[in-house]
Amino acid sequence: MLELAGIIILGILAQWVAWKFKIPAILPLILIGLLVGPIATLFTDDGTKLIQPIWNGSEGLFPGESLFYFVSLAISIILFEGGLTLRRSEILNVGPVIIKLITVAVIVTFFGAGLAAHFIFNLSWPISFLFSSLIIVTGPTVITPILRNIPLKKDVSAILKWEGILIDPVGALVAVLVFEFIRAGAGEEFTFTALAEFGKIVLVGFTFGFTFAHALAFSLKRKIVPHYLLNVVTLATVLGVFVLSDLFAHESGLLSVVVMGMVLGNINLPNLNEILYFKESLSVLLISILFILLSANINIEELELVFNWKAGLLFACVVFIIRPIGVFLSSSKSGLKTNEKLFISWVGPRGIVAAGIASLFGLKLYKVGVPGAEYITPLVFMIVLGTVLLNATTARYFAKLVGVFLKKSEGILIIGASKISRLIALYIKTNNQHVVLVDSNRDNINKAKDLGLDAIEVNIYGDQLKDNIELNDVGYLMALTANSDINKYAINKFKDQFGENGSFRLITSEEMKDPQNSPHEGLFSHTDDYQKLIRLAEKYPSIQEIKINNKDHYKTIIDLTKEDIDIIPLFIKDPNNSISIISSYSEKIEQIKDNSFLAYIGKPIDIEEI
Repeated sequence: MLELAGIIILGILAQWVAWKFKIPAILPLILIGLLVGPIATLFTDDGTKLIQPIWNGSEGLFPGESLFYFVSLAISIILFEGGLTLRRSEILNVGPVIIKLITVAVIVTFFGAGLAAHFIFNLSWPISFLFSSLIIVTGPTVITPILRNIPLKKDVSAILKWEGILIDPVGALVAVLVFEFIRAGAGEEFTFTALAEFGKIVLVGFTFGFTFAHALAFSLKRKIVPHYLLNVVTLATVLGVFVLSDLFAHESGLLSVVVMGMVLGNINLPNLNEILYFKESLSVLLISILFILLSANINIEELELVFNWKAGLLFACVVFIIRPIGVFLSSSKSGLKTNEKLFISWVGPRGIVAAGIASLFGLKLYKVGVPGAEYITPLVFMIVLGTVLLNATTARYFAKLVGVFLKKSEGILIIGASKISRLIALYIKTNNQHVVLVDSNRDNINKAKDLGLDAIEVNIYGDQLKDNIELNDVGYLMALTANSDINKYAINKFKDQFGENGSFRLITSEEMKDPQNSPHEGLFSHTDDYQKLIRLAEKYPSIQEIKINNKDHYKTIIDLTKEDIDIIPLFIKDPNNSISIISSYSEKIEQIKDNSFLAYIGKPIDIEEI
């Protein structure tokens, strides 16, 4: 009981350490597992592990087949959750570079790493290609913490983010298929019978996954399942499909749950986000337990297999040759510069799915006596630990070295996606500045996307925005909602992360009554609130510009806007098309350059009046 409690406590502690120090959780989890497992045998008097998942085959925390069953069920839930995140529309919208990264680069890694493993370690072809299929995936759980505090161009961070999200289920699917192919042949020559068995696994896996996904979707849409049982019924269905599929075709269960997750993720389900959040929380707990167990289960002899020059050579081939070839082939004829391609090539940490499936497949193949299976788990763990350590410690410095590190964040994040926010965002985008709208209202987000704007449907009371690496280039924050409390909350919560150059919010009706008490973060002017902005957006649905000859001219125009209720000043655009936000606290007269422009919403300004 002490060991079980210790695993959970150490696992959650590792997750907290990862959050606190902004590193991938897999790093402290595997290190803790190695410390209480194989490394502990070097220091204990009797040479035993502090935590022993299996001991002498029939003793330990998970004697006999128990560890295989637990790992299989846990991986099935993790892979189902990964499949849920894959959206067909997202693949079509992310652009050709990302599509090539999850196709062309996957092929390069599969064959390149397979060839390297075969010739360096003299492994059989099936085991070599199983290894290469396992290291295809990167994963958002390792990418996000590494890039969270590196200000990058949106294109670069978006490519890395979407590669990690989309390649997870793709890589898992490839790994499962290769594993099934090896199992079908039992590690021997692939006869017609073995190929037929492989075909049966693929057929059953896809059939069960597709069928039960639609059956679950039907029951949820018809509200056959009450809301309070939504998550647990989904969990039970995933486990049931995994086991049932395995009964019809041995080892087809993982394929079934991956397909089931992918199909469900692309069906319009009203409660899909709730299922996803529950699975994410469950996955955190399972991952915490799983990787301490799997790391502790490695023997010191297996570690010795990869502590040699061959492992170093294989690591160098994967990281410094195969990954760059895949990235440069995938990004040929794209708008990416060479330094951006180099940075994307450098950042490719392998993640949780790779390590988890490797342990499961390695254990299963070793148990049935497939030659070389003992190399799978330690080799993949070596790649995972090595790439995470390399990227976590060097990504920021490498970004500066190749010149992709943004010295100043010029992007603008707008809280609220109402009509006035969309008009403002469209003007900013037209002037070639990165702008992102966030709102919890789906209609507002869809309208923004229809205009070609970057928009995220999110609740700002959650933590999703803080983890979004596509916002790394944001340095200005504008809170433009109708609710003054939300505006204040957004400023207080996000000003440090997204408002390094300035955080602004609309003033409240109470603040409008006291011109001498204008808040430092007040937006546009002291006489204009959300209601007035919306009124003008309906009456004059466009943002206009007027040329500013000099500072005196600017002051005259601002005085005019204060007297006219149908004009609100928004931005100053200098001769280089750089936009500055006008604050109600400061009119920025000292920053005005000759031949700048004032952007405003409202009726056209009569030049003769000024």
